[in-house]
Amino acid sequence: MIIILTVCVVLIIICMLLIGYMLIYNKYQEYIIRINEAEVEIDSILRKRFDLLNKSISIIKANTDIEGDILELIVKLRSRKLTNFELDRSLYEAINEFNEYSEKYPELKESDNFIKIELGLNESEAEIIACRKYYNDIITDYNHLVKTLPSSIVAKIAKFKEKNYFDGRDRTDDILNDFKL
Repeated sequence: MIIILTVCVVLIIICMLLIGYMLIYNKYQEYIIRINEAEVEIDSILRKRFDLLNKSISIIKANTDIEGDILELIVKLRSRKLTNFELDRSLYEAINEFNEYSEKYPELKESDNFIKIELGLNESEAEIIACRKYYNDIITDYNHLVKTLPSSIVAKIAKFKEKNYFDGRDRTDDILNDFKL
C-alpha cells in the first residue's frame, strides 16, 4: 500500500513538473513569436526608409547642380547585407546627410517628390520609434523570464539566452557596444 502511494505521489510530482515545464516553455515560444513579429515590422520600416533615401538621390540630382555622388552611404548599402541594428544606424547617418542637402539647397523644398520623401522619412521615424519601444518591451519581458526562477531553469534546459535591446543609437556616439543587455 505504501509503495503504491509513493509511486502515485512521485507520478503526480513528475506530471506537475512536466506541465509546469510545458507552460513555461510555451510562454517562451509566445515571446519568441512576438519578438520575430516586431523584428519583421522593424525590417519593413527600415527597408521603406532605405527605399525613400534611394529614390531621393535622383530627385536631389535633378533639382540641384551637384556633381558627383549623393548620399554615398546609401549607394554603398545597396550591396551589403546588414542586420536591422546595423541598417538602422547607417540609415540614421544617411538621413542626417539627406537633411543637410535639404538645408543647403532650398530649391529642393520646391520639388513635390522631395517633400513626399521628406514626409515619408518623418512618418517612418515615428513608426520606428514605436516599433523599437514595442520590441524593447517584449525583450524586457523575455529577459525577465530568462533570469527569474523557475523559468530560468527552463531557459537553461532549452538553451534560451538573453536578447539584446534595440536602442537606436547612432555611430557617432561614444558607446561602441550599445545594443547591450
